[in-house]
Amino acid sequence: MATAAAQVEKDYFTDHSVLLDPYDYFETIRAHGPVYQMQSRDVIVVTGFAEALEVLLNKRDFSSWLNPDPLAPLPFAVEGDDISDLLDANPSGQMELMVSYDGDKHLAARSLLNPLFVPSRLKANEAFMRAYADDMVKDAVAAGECELVGAIATPFVTMVIADLLGVPAEDREAFRKIIDDAPPPGNMDTPDAQSIHPLMVMAGYFARYIAERRAVPQDDVMTEMALAKYPDGSTPDAMEVVKSAMFLFAAGQDTSAKLIGNALRRLCEDQPMQQALREDRTLIGPFLEEVLRVEGSTKATFRIAARTTKIGDRQIPAGQRVVVSLSAANRDPRRWDDPNTFRIGRPRIKEHLAFGRGAHTCAGAPLARAEVAVLLDRFLEHTSAITLDEAHHGPAGARRIDYEPSYIIRGLANLHLRLES
Repeated sequence: MATAAAQVEKDYFTDHSVLLDPYDYFETIRAHGPVYQMQSRDVIVVTGFAEALEVLLNKRDFSSWLNPDPLAPLPFAVEGDDISDLLDANPSGQMELMVSYDGDKHLAARSLLNPLFVPSRLKANEAFMRAYADDMVKDAVAAGECELVGAIATPFVTMVIADLLGVPAEDREAFRKIIDDAPPPGNMDTPDAQSIHPLMVMAGYFARYIAERRAVPQDDVMTEMALAKYPDGSTPDAMEVVKSAMFLFAAGQDTSAKLIGNALRRLCEDQPMQQALREDRTLIGPFLEEVLRVEGSTKATFRIAARTTKIGDRQIPAGQRVVVSLSAANRDPRRWDDPNTFRIGRPRIKEHLAFGRGAHTCAGAPLARAEVAVLLDRFLEHTSAITLDEAHHGPAGARRIDYEPSYIIRGLANLHLRLES
């Protein structure tokens, strides 16, 4: 383990030792206070739960303009105590997405997703995901083994979201290929040159779907999105509908698939807990919430100070870049008793910040919870034991685990399982 001095000198955005163990890094930073100035960059890191919540809820003084690229250069000089108008006037990247919107613009974009989350649509989608998961898991159990992340979790999540959005069946394999070939968001190896090229490819598909359904409406969810109105009754530009649809599709991929990997690795490493869930499936929900707290798949979100303000008692100048560490906040000992211990049944567990909070709370959180719960349930239903494949990952106490090289996502690059029926 690195010394405390060496830890704080690490660059969160490029150091691969932080990738392997972000929690040790954040705990060392936390010792310097809940709001910390990075030594390697002009970036503030927030590790405290209360302070993270303060930033996430303060949409007046903190803008989401930096998402998903916290190191993007500003296209203007920062002068004075208020740069909100400059942020509003300048696009945040190659293709502005909902995650970088603020205020009324964000609310309007988010409203376009409402047709997807009505109870009848979610119920139909859950029926699809249960049947699809059942088939995938049965095939894996018949083989006695599987690579979970790439062979099951990622295609499962891809097809579930494709079904929710109403992507035509003939295009779904193309979408799966796009996702398979995409680099992880927040790639540590190229932190100053983030790419959203998979979204560019998806844009062509969704633009065609929306144009076709505006011309000839059909009885499907894509038509509902194509014809949706903003809250003020106005009709959105077609490209805004396209961006909302493809953002939901892309945003749910890594987070949900990696969360599935984190959850199943936890069950593999704790066989008594695995057996408890197998015998009582009502524990899957509380188990998942604790996975979200202890090892959620989104490590951080990003803000820029639109106005000179404060976080806690620390002065924050306009233009300051801020990393809100959701992982660290979810292990803050001022909020959570014995925070590094995995414990099912914690009181008020759903107050964790794994899905963010405030205006930018993850719109797909209910879907993500359902995806993970359904897949876990199917694995437990069709197996008597799930273990890590030691030929790939080594024995207990000497595991070989590969993580995606991302400062945004906390997730395994692969997870090889042995499955007993």
